[in-house]
Amino acid sequence: MNLISKRLSLSALSILVLFGSATSQTTKQKNNQGYALGHDSIFVKNLVSKYTRSIDEADTTLGSALWAHTSEVSFTNPSGNEYGWKGIKNIYMFFKDNFSARKLSYTNLRFANYGDVLWLEFFWVFDATMKPDRKIVQTKGRETQIWKKINTDWRLVHVHYSGMPVTGEGQGI
Repeated sequence: MNLISKRLSLSALSILVLFGSATSQTTKQKNNQGYALGHDSIFVKNLVSKYTRSIDEADTTLGSALWAHTSEVSFTNPSGNEYGWKGIKNIYMFFKDNFSARKLSYTNLRFANYGDVLWLEFFWVFDATMKPDRKIVQTKGRETQIWKKINTDWRLVHVHYSGMPVTGEGQGI
């Protein structure tokens, strides 16, 4: 075997080894995630659907199952910030105490998978009936959520929501 043939064989072998390592790493990542999240939006939509259901029902039990129970978790909204599950539970209680009916829907879901962290954003519409006068209200906005895989479960660690973008001259600055 001449020198050129040996170098070509060595190069081909190196490419196979590198490709094999990359493939096994990808397989490990997919196995660790439970789902190929980068290619499977069904799993992410399911997370958001559970979240919206927890708001619709003002269900602190479901909310508790979705949120991490660490002091670092946070919920930022136009009224202020809540920290830790005890603070975030206040959000659920606000919905329960102030609205007799609630429906949170979302559109334009986008997400990115960073291994054990998911970043999501979407636009939402919140239709509700206020207590006690039964006044119908609708608000619209956008939301960013950060989910973290803790052990084998995905948990919310941060939500930030705000109103719709303002695009008029001199607005949104």
